[in-house]
Amino acid sequence: MKRSDLYPMPEYFDRYINKCDDVELLVAIQSSIDELIGYPIHHLEATGNYTYAPGKWTIKDILQHLIDTERIFSYRALAIARKEQASLPSFSEPDYALAASAQDRTIQSLIDELIICHRSLKALYESFTNEMLAQKGKSFVGEYSVAAIGFTMAGHQRWHFEVIREKYITQSK
Repeated sequence: MKRSDLYPMPEYFDRYINKCDDVELLVAIQSSIDELIGYPIHHLEATGNYTYAPGKWTIKDILQHLIDTERIFSYRALAIARKEQASLPSFSEPDYALAASAQDRTIQSLIDELIICHRSLKALYESFTNEMLAQKGKSFVGEYSVAAIGFTMAGHQRWHFEVIREKYITQSK
């Protein structure tokens, strides 16, 4: 399934999904792995604890957020693929960030863990049948498919790395 095959496009997550190339889902997930592996982390490390505005996250907070979100959405994809009927819960991104203590970690450890999460996500999606990918479930923002979650995760990373490039790397110099 390609990104353009998603119909309907989930409203809230379309901003992330549309960051993906119009490629097969597993290719989009692999691209997110490749982008991390090839990323020059010295650019991230050079920002230190910089934030572009009061109350905004550091690079470490953003990376931890990507990890946490991927784990939560992997569960959602699994639950929906297994035909869970209950509405899946939301989570408080600010509360998770505050409780994560990302500042106690290195950029490299966060990148390494995010790559592991992506590889796990890819393995999960390799196990899904076309029927499972089309399965839809309920969440706090409406209904979306298992396939939409996969594209959301790949695009979510691109979304945040665009923010990192625009608001952290170019501004912190």
